[in-house]
Amino acid sequence: MANLKNSKSQSMGLHKEVLKGRTQQVFFNPEESENFFYYGAYDVDFNKRTEIDAKDLSCKELNSKINSFMKEGYGTVVVKNPQGKHSLGVGILNKLNLVFEGSLGYFGVGSIDGPIVRITGRVGWSCAENMMAGKVVIEKNAGSCFGAAIRGGDLICKGSVGARTGIDMKGGTIIIGGDAGAFTGFMMQRGRIIILGDVGINLGDSMYDGTIYVGGKIKSLGSDAVKSKLTSQDIDWLKRKLKVAEIASNFDVSKMTKIVAGKKLWNYDQLEPTEKKGAI
Repeated sequence: MANLKNSKSQSMGLHKEVLKGRTQQVFFNPEESENFFYYGAYDVDFNKRTEIDAKDLSCKELNSKINSFMKEGYGTVVVKNPQGKHSLGVGILNKLNLVFEGSLGYFGVGSIDGPIVRITGRVGWSCAENMMAGKVVIEKNAGSCFGAAIRGGDLICKGSVGARTGIDMKGGTIIIGGDAGAFTGFMMQRGRIIILGDVGINLGDSMYDGTIYVGGKIKSLGSDAVKSKLTSQDIDWLKRKLKVAEIASNFDVSKMTKIVAGKKLWNYDQLEPTEKKGAI
């Protein structure tokens, strides 16, 4: 039986092909622009605009319509009457200008990579969870776990946010125009959080890396979160970021408090010497 299988595979030429691997450095060659887009991504025109009335649509139906419009080449989609429905605009791996005229429920615009999203109302728990790239702007307040586990992009809330904002974030930038709740930056691994208002208890608790900037009062720091010196590079970056984000561009960033990981937790004792970084 084994000989039969070998004979069949040999006849198909399966043992003659030379396997060739590609390193990430080669794969992400700037000259090979197609590698920066998902397979099957749609070519959209931002000047091609359409609207959807979500009043009588389910979450699944609305998300399907958004995908269909992208397939037809629409680059700007305006959703009216979202009415606080959950899981809207999730999993968009494409360039798109997406506007929600109203408020979203839980898990809005999660796992996105590329779109620019504007939400004119509020959002519930876990908005933009696992966001990889793009830009999301919320005009009002956001619930707990705002930006959980994001990996990239800019996530902006012009109002206040709930507890555990930026929990387990791995990259990107979160900007809060108002206040933030307890355990903001909990277990964050990379990235930056900017809070212009006050912050609740246990800020940066168990953070692994990354930086948190606070413009208001800090109720208390979490385990292994420490204050660090605000450098001129920090100030320049904060000014640029707030200007680009179109939020509080005149805010005096020189008076902000910088929080980083103290790197004293047990897990740092297990790292290789080259992996250990000092607080900067």
